[in-house]
Amino acid sequence: MKPDKRWTLKPADEQKVNRLAEALKIQPAICRMLVQRGIEDYESAKLFFRPELSHLHDPFLMKGMKEAVTRISDAIEWHERIMVYGDYDVDGTTAVSLFYSFLKNNYKGDLAYYIPHRYREGYGISKAGIDHAHASGYTLMITLDCGIKSVEMIGYAKSLGIDVIVCDHHLPDKELPPAIAILNPKQSDCKYPYKELSGCGIGFKLASALAIYWKQPLENVYQYLDLVATSIAADIVPIDGENRILAFYGVKRINESPCLAISTLKELAGVTRPLSISDLVFVIGPRVNAAGRMDDARKAVEFFIETDSEKIQLLAAALHSDNDDRKEVDKSTTEEALAILEDELMRQRKSTVIYRPHWHKGVVGIVASRLIDHYYRPTILLTNANGKATGSARSVSGFNIYEAIHECRDLLENYGGHFYAAGMTMDEKKVDDFIAKFEQVVSATITAEQQVPEIEIDAEIPLALVKPATNNILKQFEPFGPANMRPVFVSRNVYDYQGKSVLVKEQHLRIVAHQKEGAIVEGIGFNLADKYELVKNNPFDMVYTIEENEFNGTTRLQVKVLDIRMHTQTHNGV
Repeated sequence: MKPDKRWTLKPADEQKVNRLAEALKIQPAICRMLVQRGIEDYESAKLFFRPELSHLHDPFLMKGMKEAVTRISDAIEWHERIMVYGDYDVDGTTAVSLFYSFLKNNYKGDLAYYIPHRYREGYGISKAGIDHAHASGYTLMITLDCGIKSVEMIGYAKSLGIDVIVCDHHLPDKELPPAIAILNPKQSDCKYPYKELSGCGIGFKLASALAIYWKQPLENVYQYLDLVATSIAADIVPIDGENRILAFYGVKRINESPCLAISTLKELAGVTRPLSISDLVFVIGPRVNAAGRMDDARKAVEFFIETDSEKIQLLAAALHSDNDDRKEVDKSTTEEALAILEDELMRQRKSTVIYRPHWHKGVVGIVASRLIDHYYRPTILLTNANGKATGSARSVSGFNIYEAIHECRDLLENYGGHFYAAGMTMDEKKVDDFIAKFEQVVSATITAEQQVPEIEIDAEIPLALVKPATNNILKQFEPFGPANMRPVFVSRNVYDYQGKSVLVKEQHLRIVAHQKEGAIVEGIGFNLADKYELVKNNPFDMVYTIEENEFNGTTRLQVKVLDIRMHTQTHNGV
């Protein structure tokens, strides 16, 4: 049997929970989850459950917005050539698509977009991109989802007579690029109230500011909320504050009047139900991302800005095909990596670092995440690109992988990233030394707790609360994502109901559970076959989410079981 995961019950101030339960007249368990999300009174609960576009912040509160709007308006008046430049991932391509489309509707002059090639140019503003802009006579470049760290390249653009407006959401360094305007709420002196917008979200705010300045209805910008929601989902930014409003109305637009591109991808993927944030992450996002991973991300922008239905079908098919290729490469790489990790010496390590020069650079980050599902430890996969060992790192809960890589910087030519994900490049000859040094750093700094997967639990409830009335309230918590994850519950002293729990396909556990009070709940525990004997022979505690299961046109409530433990009278709060 696999070791139990670490269960952590999220704290909540009980007095605040009780006060909120009295004010809202709903279950304390629901109020506990609201308090955990910073919602402590009737008014904040109303804002949470009933988000309004009117609650979006004034875009002119953002530092640099006035300068950006004035420079763009001047460029239009003077008939300058304008280039919209963005990153090759979902956030970047949706941001470019949104802002290019908005400008195209307001400017009949020369307007272009540019997406750097992931492998030939790499992340950020490239010299090739600037040289292309200069050779083509573009005098204004608007960057989206990149540029905040491109001090040298923006200086180069300036020397060629190209003004740059930076729209980025990544953390700035002390030295800022010499741009005409920088829109980034994470600047230390930016007074904008919400700091966690996606790159596309900042493009949306710039378009909103232009609409206000040009005295246009904001609906001219709201029509792109489906793209903003897609970026929020795919870039895994917090879904709270302003992002919650944007995601809520973006998903609403996707299901009521989506752009032709998203509705075509949905149809091609065979999805007939309304789309959720989760679908944007797992259905739409990967197909858009696959263009940059396997080929050229310009295809993604072409797809989003196209209005001809026949051309859209062809572009959607190309993205779908890229994603199929990505899945094949992903699968074979994962299988090969897992086979390598079967080696006894590899299994004993505190970290995973594997180098295979033939692996596709576009999937090593995805595969690194998959390996953590099997071997829960900081993981780096390296391949060869342009004669260098290059790769992606992914971490486990609570462990700062960027800092661990920073400790190995003497072996690296380039590196960057954040707490849970990073990338690096090194000389091939230094890979073995890097593997040894990284293992040494991780072994010295990782705690015992960080080596055990954690499940964060929102509330303990009886199985009797797994009912439509509860689910109707939980659905109003959507859209789910970071800072507002799908609520996780624990129920204790649960029994198999009349021996009806069974194994499915030898891997999964189909559970029929009850408590002595009489409530009966059905559910599925994926990859929990090793818990079968425990469930059949003992009272147990169960961690789960509440979900709807659609089958043959019928929707039923069920639980998705995340973990099971033998029930004991003492559980240390979890």
